[in-house]
Amino acid sequence: MSWRESAKRRAALEAVKHVEDGFVLGLGSGSTAAYAIREIGKKIREESLTVLGVPTSYQAFLLAVECGIPITTLNEHPKLDLDIDGADQLDGDLNLIKGGGGALTREKVVAAAAKELIIVADETKLTGNLGRNQPLPVEVLPFALPLVSLDITAIGGKPVLREKADRSGPYITDNGNFILDVDFGAIDNPSMLESRLKAFPGVVETGLFIGMAHLAYVGTKKTVRTIRREG
Repeated sequence: MSWRESAKRRAALEAVKHVEDGFVLGLGSGSTAAYAIREIGKKIREESLTVLGVPTSYQAFLLAVECGIPITTLNEHPKLDLDIDGADQLDGDLNLIKGGGGALTREKVVAAAAKELIIVADETKLTGNLGRNQPLPVEVLPFALPLVSLDITAIGGKPVLREKADRSGPYITDNGNFILDVDFGAIDNPSMLESRLKAFPGVVETGLFIGMAHLAYVGTKKTVRTIRREG
């Protein structure tokens, strides 16, 4: 296991320590959140932990089922006790860029439903400025793609339509939409950019998660760093 995979796993194990019997959990997507899902499944098997999970993607859903985590929905549990998820980038104030795996809209909905959002990541995801060497995913209605692309370009972004891994066509989200990966460079005012993007007709959601995370466990080569949001 590489140091990054080891760091991700250690961060995830710290986050799972917050899970209590009877919790309804948001189950994040991506490689780091997957370590948390596997650990929750292990606790169910070995410690008789009783929890329910709301997956943020089909990937998370299938892994949760494989790990023996009972699945529920926001229809049944619109308020969650805890959400554990990863991030593509996070700053010292726990503002995030997410959506590299394409699940940003469902991830944001689940995060908003949770009393607490804990982020797990390795230290390569830490940055002084969101957007530095990291495109911002923006989920877009396919019908609106040309208009949204023009609108984003007009405010200084450089949008690129995400393609499938085999380049057979556009990447399609679990919601049936497209994703634009937008290079804005270093984002000086994430809240303002979020507001501007959400005002464009056809934008479903952005990968900016501002003021949503409460706590982050960041795995380093040897330890796990804890970052708490102030206030």
